Amino acid sequence: MKKILLFAAMAAMMAMGANAAIDGQQYDAVNGINIANQWILDRIHNGGQFSAMDACNARARTAVMAGDIIYVARSEAKTIVQGTDTLGSASVIYRFKVEDGTELPPLDVTLDGQPYMVFLGVNSIGVDNFGHVWVAPYTSEAEGSVAVPFYSLNTETGELTLLGKLPKDIVLRTDYYDVLGDITLQEAGCTIMSAAANSATVYRWHVAQGDSFEYVEGGFDGDTYLDIVDFYPESVTQWAYGPTVKMCYDPNADDPYAGELFYVDGFNGAPALYDVTGTLVDSFDGVAPELAPYEVGANGCAEFTLDDRNFLVYAMAQYSGTTDAGLMRACQANICELGEGMSIPGMQLYWTVPANGLGEVSDGGNRVHCFNVQYGEEGGEPCVTLFTYKCYNGMAVYKIGKGVTPNNPDPGVPGDIDGNGSVGVEDVNAVINVMLGKAENPLADVNGNGSVGVEDVNAVINIMLGK
Repeated sequence: MKKILLFAAMAAMMAMGANAAIDGQQYDAVNGINIANQWILDRIHNGGQFSAMDACNARARTAVMAGDIIYVARSEAKTIVQGTDTLGSASVIYRFKVEDGTELPPLDVTLDGQPYMVFLGVNSIGVDNFGHVWVAPYTSEAEGSVAVPFYSLNTETGELTLLGKLPKDIVLRTDYYDVLGDITLQEAGCTIMSAAANSATVYRWHVAQGDSFEYVEGGFDGDTYLDIVDFYPESVTQWAYGPTVKMCYDPNADDPYAGELFYVDGFNGAPALYDVTGTLVDSFDGVAPELAPYEVGANGCAEFTLDDRNFLVYAMAQYSGTTDAGLMRACQANICELGEGMSIPGMQLYWTVPANGLGEVSDGGNRVHCFNVQYGEEGGEPCVTLFTYKCYNGMAVYKIGKGVTPNNPDPGVPGDIDGNGSVGVEDVNAVINVMLGKAENPLADVNGNGSVGVEDVNAVINIMLGK
């Protein structure tokens, strides 16, 4: 009877809503630079809660950190009914605080005052260099799909504004996009790119500062697309599903937002760096074997600069990663310092995050792994805040810098399973997740008997109650 009552209490606690945890891993300083997990919300560390959230859905494919808020874009999220008629399913943007992962009220996405009910209508969400959030839909290779509608998002109301339609002068499928510059065209021009699925084609569009999206130019000497002929590995002749593009911001260039160098990550290889002529500039050819992705199914990368060092973040595996030395190798990213001359083969591994993964549940093959960074200060030193998101598996925020205080995986507070310095419902949930096989955490064995069970849940509850 006591066990029945206990599990009823456990179920009630788990239903109280998602609580962000700490990943509980030890990350050593490298070259004087520390990293600390700020919070994590995923299948490994708080899976029972995350998997019950509306944001955990195969149609919530992309997410971005912009200012103090994280935006998770989900297509076909909300059924719209008028009278007895079902009109369709509208998009929703879910929001979380960057600081601690607290969920905020979602945004119902509208266009011209009406629910936005486009198929995969917010398939891609991002932020420009001036903090403006944008969205764009999936577009198909069907004959009528001749342009990509490109929108700005009102982050207070969810209202979309159509900025322009980006012409596809050759009609191919596009899933995900990247933007450099200013989508308002006030502070800078704007460059937009996408790699077409099942092809060797890259799209590129540009609008000059002070102009409008009525005057979209092709970004390849006037052409909107370019066919790539050089790949890594050489056996690849085209990308597969869900390829991603990431343009390089160059503060030393005449136009920092020109994006004349860009990475393409295309499902069947690692990120490769190209210039606007289509020349392969750099790749993972010759990289140390331990730095190569465990599997190439996840697409995504990002660059950042810290302490006069240049870094590359890239996906190491998606949900089908393997177990290595007791750690989950799924939905992870490597953070590496690039080598001399920003060389990929010469790069040095700093950390793999999360060290025990985000999750290992298939999202249906969406491929994309989202990363973006923001610059700030921590402990009197410059720091970078890194956001990582893998659809249907989870998300996390890390701070990186010399002034960052690293996480202590054992904070010395009995019952503090998630390492946030206090004991609460989230620690009960953490023990339950270990019991259910959804996570690994040595601190879950509260009573020290070598196994994790109901008695450890009781122990945490007693600590909560001061017993």
